[in-house]
Amino acid sequence: MSSTSATFRIWRGEKGKGEFRDYKTPVSEGMVVLDAVHQIQADQANDLAVRWNCKAGKCGSCSAEVNGMPKLMCMTRLSDLPLDQPVTVQPMHTFPSIRDLVTDVSWNFRVKQEIKPFKPRQPDAPDGTWRMQQEDIERVQEFRKCIECFLCQDVCHVLRDHHKHDEFIGPRFLVHVAALEMHPLDTEDRIPELKKAHGVGYCNITKCCTKVCPEGITITDNAIIPLKERVVDRYYDPIKRLLGIGRK
Repeated sequence: MSSTSATFRIWRGEKGKGEFRDYKTPVSEGMVVLDAVHQIQADQANDLAVRWNCKAGKCGSCSAEVNGMPKLMCMTRLSDLPLDQPVTVQPMHTFPSIRDLVTDVSWNFRVKQEIKPFKPRQPDAPDGTWRMQQEDIERVQEFRKCIECFLCQDVCHVLRDHHKHDEFIGPRFLVHVAALEMHPLDTEDRIPELKKAHGVGYCNITKCCTKVCPEGITITDNAIIPLKERVVDRYYDPIKRLLGIGRK
């Protein structure tokens, strides 16, 4: 992409009230959306509010919606966008607006505090350590790549369209629960909370969360579906329900 100009249609406003404003700025090869936003902030809109930190796709701070899709602005290359029309940049829809591109994501951290923490079993080796199978360890490694950008929360229709924030913890925290539940040392029982307070039944496995994950975590297939299976095993399998058998 040679040096040229592009128009960015950026949402400006506070607490959900505002409008899109167009800014034309030079762009060049290798630029990402965050570069353009910073350039506009420096040259044309010094009061533009935007959250960012690492600019390397690892902190999750610069989440926004680019052309209607939840993305990390620092990982969205302009060469992948149609620059013959305005590039729209707006804050995440699922969370309350603070100002311009910045949203209030504090709900997510309150949700995390409500999840039962890791509870390890007693050491089973003479030296006071644990013995684990490598495949059990590898199963939870994927979930630990999450950078809490909350793009999966933003795209989830249960939160985005139906506003079930009081009944559903969302895909990011179902991943967190899966990392705990599938850990070979964990002994805590979170199945009752998954069924009721955490609302795993609301997910209809559209896989939209998996699609937007910048870390490539297979959220639906590897985390949410296995958690759903555990709830079904506990509460809806007639034999296991009769015998009171749950699965770890």
